Formats: sequence, C-alpha cells, structure tokens
Amino acid sequence: MAQAADMQFYDALPLFEAFEGVADEANYRPLPDGWVLAVADIVDSTSAIAEGRYKSVNMAGASVISALMNALDERNLPFVFGGDGALAAIPAAMEAKARAALAAAKTWVAEELGLELRAALVPVADIRASGLDMRVARFKASEEVSYAMFSGGGASWAEAEMKAGRYQIEAAAAGSRPDLTGLSCRWNPIVSRHGAIVSIIAVPGLLGNGPEFQALVGDIVALAEGEERGGHPVPENGPEPRLSMQGVAVESRAVARKGRRLLAWSWITLQSLMLFVCFKLGWNIGKFDTTQYKRDLVRNSDFRKFDDGLKMTIDIGIERLRQIEQRLKRAAEGGVSSYGLHQQDSALMTCIVPAAMSRDHVHFIDGAAGGYAMAAKNLKATLAPVG
Repeated sequence: MAQAADMQFYDALPLFEAFEGVADEANYRPLPDGWVLAVADIVDSTSAIAEGRYKSVNMAGASVISALMNALDERNLPFVFGGDGALAAIPAAMEAKARAALAAAKTWVAEELGLELRAALVPVADIRASGLDMRVARFKASEEVSYAMFSGGGASWAEAEMKAGRYQIEAAAAGSRPDLTGLSCRWNPIVSRHGAIVSIIAVPGLLGNGPEFQALVGDIVALAEGEERGGHPVPENGPEPRLSMQGVAVESRAVARKGRRLLAWSWITLQSLMLFVCFKLGWNIGKFDTTQYKRDLVRNSDFRKFDDGLKMTIDIGIERLRQIEQRLKRAAEGGVSSYGLHQQDSALMTCIVPAAMSRDHVHFIDGAAGGYAMAAKNLKATLAPVG
C-alpha cells in the first residue's frame, strides 16, 4: 500500500454530496506543490470513433486509470475519466511507479487496441509557475465511492502542454503490459429512455471561472435535475443484461497475453453470463448480493463531473435538451462560457471492479457514438479563429 502520508492530503478532503457543489470554489483545495498530474489521451480519437471503435477508445482511456490504481496500489486515487483519455493527481513519492505504469499502458494500447496513447507527467509546481492553479474537491457519489473534481485551469494547461510534446512519457519496451486487473467492458450500449443521450462540455469563457460561470453550471445542473433521476443514463435497476462480445474480447486482451487468451475469453464469458442471469432473475450466488450490486453500480457511475469545466453524459428529453442548449448559447454570447455537445441514442459503460464482493467498483459513462470526444471536437470548433 502507498504510505499513509502520501495520500493523507486527498483522504482528508471534505466530501460534498449535492452535485451542484462542483461550482462552489469553497469545496476545492490546492494540490500540494510536490504532486504531479498524469494526463493521457488517444491521438486522433475522432477517426477511431468514426470507424465505430467506441469501446476500444473508452477502454484505452479507462486503462490509464486502472494501470495507475494497480501500480500505486491505491483505490482512492484522485482521477477523472474523459472518454478518450484520463487525468490523475499523483503524490511525489509515487511518481516513478506512475511513470512506469503510463509507459506500459502506451505499449499495451498500441499493441492490443491499435491506438496511440499520448501520456505525460506534469508537475503541479510548473502549473502554478504558469499563473494557473490545480485545485481538487471530492464528490460523494455513494457510501463507497467518491470522485475527484478539478478546477483552477491547471488540468487544461497540462493537457495542452502534453499535446505540444512537453513532459512526454515514452512507451515501454514491446510486449510490456500494465496491471489492468479489474478493468472490464462487458455491457452493451445503454439505450436512451427519455429521448437522447447527450454529452456536454462547458468551460469558462472570456470572463473566466467567476460568479457568472458558476451560475451557469448551477443552471445546467438544475435543468438536468428536472429529468427523472437527474438524467442518469443508467436505469435504476441497472443496464439491460445483454452480453457484449466485443467488450469481452477487449477485456480478454487486458487480462491475458496472446496464447492464453482463449482461456481468459471463456472465463470472462462464463462470469458475465452468470452475472447477467443473476441480474435477470434476481438470484444471489453465495455472498454476492445482486440487488446490492445493481444499486451500487448505478450510484457509483460517473455520468457527471467537473474538470476545469462541467462534463455530463445525460439521458434527457428533446425539449429539456433545447432548454439546456439555449442556456449555453446565451452564456457563450455573453463571454461566460464556451461549450460543445454531442447527441446520440445510447451510452457506454466501462468499469473497474477490483473484486466481485467489494462495493467500491467504479463505472465510467460516455456517449456510445463519440460522447465526450465529439463534444470536445465541437467545442474546439467554436474556439477556432475565423478566417
């Protein structure tokens, strides 16, 4: 386990339970100067999405978090999943292990998923030297899981530095594999029940992260809250239990090398079928409580977050979507915010399940037809210079 002092700062942060608290700077604390940011994304993820490789892109992004959690032996790591990438805050004492995990993840993503993972480690001290900050808060998703929220502009700056070729992590030697224990992608897309699955990104505009932007975040959250269960895309009783063989194939690549993959594929398929039968019929197996697992799965899902801006993948009606888009347009016209959104018919869920009997499993939600990656592309289009 990581030494207690390494994670004491984050473990001691107060939890907030009402999601609109993401707009309240009082909930955030500055990361210690000695920490570093691990940032990663898929190069040209939009092309992979255009080819229909949504699951592979999401699996690659989630693999960064899984690799770091396992390498650092730290379940309570402050991280955020971005669809085609991820960000995590790492204590200084863990930097060397994080570097090795990211290097191995780059190699695994290239060899097994055919994608290029870009990764970097950026010192928090350098972010502050640039005039920005890196602040973190903890949102209580459930009794067992909390998610990190980030503000201050530092995450966006670190991502831009990585894309500019600075702070880069080189890939590990061919054949290197990170420890991806617990990473899974077994569910079929979750079809919208209200009209549309919408991935939204709203970031501060020319006026910065001031009261106007915080009011916008509150308004968008309130509009989404007007939908059943706040627009949560995962049904209250969990996803429809239908096995994704594409997901099983991707997961088998995460847990086994070539030559041993057939056994892994068979075991994952058997496990999945048993789980889905339990879901369908309400059966328990031994100490495995199906009802509790369903409840935790829904509560532990990260369908909304804050990472230098509001990010949500929600299931809402078309009229409510129109209201949200109108509010975002007014904010953009007033210099309060820039935004991008992407509408699709279903959502994807990628999971990290440390153990079948543990309740701290986490579930990453993204749109099934591009989600955050396409919303980010649309956002960038609004920021591009004209002429």
